[in-house]
Amino acid sequence: MKLMAEMVQEEEDEDSRSEVITGVAELEAAVDKLDFQFLLSGEEDERGAVLEIHPGAGGTESQDWAQMLLRMYNRYFERHGMKSKSLDLQAGDEAGIKSAVLEIDHPFAFGYLKSESGVHRLVRISPFDSQSRRHTSFASVFVYPLVNNDVEVEVDTADLRIDTYRAQGAGGQHVNKTDSAIRITHEPSGIVVQCQSERSQHRNRESAMTMLRAKLYMKIMEERQKERDAIEAEKMEIAWGSQIRSYVLQPYTKVKDHRTEHDTGNATAVLDGDLDEFIDAYLRWMGSRKK
Repeated sequence: MKLMAEMVQEEEDEDSRSEVITGVAELEAAVDKLDFQFLLSGEEDERGAVLEIHPGAGGTESQDWAQMLLRMYNRYFERHGMKSKSLDLQAGDEAGIKSAVLEIDHPFAFGYLKSESGVHRLVRISPFDSQSRRHTSFASVFVYPLVNNDVEVEVDTADLRIDTYRAQGAGGQHVNKTDSAIRITHEPSGIVVQCQSERSQHRNRESAMTMLRAKLYMKIMEERQKERDAIEAEKMEIAWGSQIRSYVLQPYTKVKDHRTEHDTGNATAVLDGDLDEFIDAYLRWMGSRKK
């Protein structure tokens, strides 16, 4: 490539110049790909992911914000051709959602989405405030690696409490007339998962077990990390005072990640799923911390 560039400079050949420009662009793309392969070299990065969204305190305001985040991630998945499935979705009392759980069965989904774990803060003029005052809302996002059958996570059925209940749809309408929804409590760890997305109780149970295995596996990984005395340096505290990212819509528009300091004024694009710059900045930030 260097030799061709020197020839172009000497001969001023436009065709060769175009060829060199194209070659440089392809080389840069290949280097970027190798760079990302290095950044996504964590033990679980190549796995799919389970993503949970929960609103913070604040009722309708936070529940609406949680739904905005759900839409943001769904748009991100669409942009990148990622296959996602809703495992559980609880509608809010008036608007928004009380919780959402998604399964993203796509290579390296966990590697990319792990950047989203933490508290997300929204500042806006509330559409639910008759006096049009500015409100701050919080919602938390948790991301776990998707555990398939290639990883053994021992789950003793004697440790499980399985409850069935009638699935509810938006507005209180029944999804069906049978107790098809499943809630599983893993009593030793206190982990609770639930699924009501399918009409079949058997399928809901399978999905709930997938969620449980993912959470138990994440718990095992965290315990291993603690043994290496590195967990506190790697993990952000999930608390309302430690938001990882702020989305400001009023009195100006700005999205800022408080870990990497990366920001943009195009909040609309971010809320429409344009998260690539933030994910890239996070992966590079994490990579620099490990050097």
